[in-house]
Amino acid sequence: MRSLIKFGAPVLAAALVITGCGTKGSSTASGSNKCGLKIGFFGALTGDAANLGINIKNGADLAIKQYNDKHSSCKVTLVPFDSQGDPSQAPALAQKAVSDKSVIGIVGPAFSGESKAADPIFAKAGLTTITPSATNPTLSQQGWKTFFRMLGNDATQGPAAAKYIQDVVKAKKVFVVDDSSEYGKGLADIVRKSLGSQVVGNDSVQQKQTDFSATVTKIAASNADAMFYGGYYAEAAIMVKQLRQQGWKGTFVAADGVKDDGFIKAAGAAAEGAVVTCPCLPPDKAPDFQSAFKAAYNSDPATYSAEGYDSANVFLAAIGAGKTSLSDVNAFVKSYDAQGVTKHIKFDDKGEPSAVSVWAYKVTGGKIVPDQEIK
Repeated sequence: MRSLIKFGAPVLAAALVITGCGTKGSSTASGSNKCGLKIGFFGALTGDAANLGINIKNGADLAIKQYNDKHSSCKVTLVPFDSQGDPSQAPALAQKAVSDKSVIGIVGPAFSGESKAADPIFAKAGLTTITPSATNPTLSQQGWKTFFRMLGNDATQGPAAAKYIQDVVKAKKVFVVDDSSEYGKGLADIVRKSLGSQVVGNDSVQQKQTDFSATVTKIAASNADAMFYGGYYAEAAIMVKQLRQQGWKGTFVAADGVKDDGFIKAAGAAAEGAVVTCPCLPPDKAPDFQSAFKAAYNSDPATYSAEGYDSANVFLAAIGAGKTSLSDVNAFVKSYDAQGVTKHIKFDDKGEPSAVSVWAYKVTGGKIVPDQEIK
């Protein structure tokens, strides 16, 4: 595991020093006035996958609160753009974000589907985005100069999940299901390819589906001793509950879209023993961040809270360095090279992070707990 730094590190908001704030009041992202600037959060704050978006927003909000504590005369504001995780809403929200000339960067979009819909608009406007959670590999292959990703994509998570199924679960027969979304199907297809002949069956379901009896019947008939689900926690909880009710004894494996307490609350005892992979760091690997987050929100940081915190801090570092025009912010992020909470942050020419890790988590005693880093 890479060593992690404490809150005194230069990348963190508390250590940033802003110069030449200028006058307070109305400002733009033109660089003529450094005060009154905004960072946007783009993702689900309501809807079936809201918990994942709220986790990220809280991480970004903590970074900005810490920054503002040190720069009370020249504060930065976090502006939420609630997509509900719906790609069809993303273009209008993106247009709204780019029309606000005081927004100098976007933490998000949170999900892959909405990223595919919104990122062309951000790229055209020159508004830089850092996603803490959208993992579809193709997002960095579109030529968007404004796209950056704070975590490993599914080209790393998919093979890691397959490796865990093979080496730790030791499954011989695996059934793979996806939710037909940009994220879920993309990830499941990578797992299918990685597992090869071990895959004894496939199926696709839909988001907001509640009756999985046809899929459950297929899984039982396949004699699979493990299954992989590419999708989000709302449907995963119903599916695993119905699987257990029908007597299926295999190992339920899913990925980061299922790593949320909402999965356990909805699935109940059926969630016990489920495995969830995630290219995200366990909270106890960043204890100072964990304690600050808990003090602010009376709960431990959850999935992608730390990545949201790191993403916001990159933009705050740009502001602290006096880089407030959209082009200057983009150039600053491209050349960023500093330690963060989750990793040493540096991006390649496609916006992918140079440091990547994937962890397996397991539902044990009604909680999602770290199991091991998948090497």
